[in-house]
Amino acid sequence: MELNDNNFEAEVLKYEEGPVLVDFHAPWCGPCQMQGPIIDELAGELKDKPVKIGKLNVDESNQTAQKYGVMSIPTLIIFVKGEPKETLSGLQNKDVLKEKLEALMK
Repeated sequence: MELNDNNFEAEVLKYEEGPVLVDFHAPWCGPCQMQGPIIDELAGELKDKPVKIGKLNVDESNQTAQKYGVMSIPTLIIFVKGEPKETLSGLQNKDVLKEKLEALMK
């Protein structure tokens, strides 16, 4: 799911059914380009679960990135009921992300 300043509140902050993983990235960022397919694969594996996974381009939606203090990319933030619960900086392993999301679904 592509996120931006306009749909962030509706898609992330108002989602009540489970955790939301947001990948703050930019197309020119090398580690972001490696993280992207991991995020896509994770989204596919969890598509039937009460979780949302989205990407936010910090160049196009810098207002949201600034609000959450994103200083380096990739940064992944897991939100639960509109609140940031965990922030991860740098390239992340799919299994680690999956484990964190599944723990928050319970």
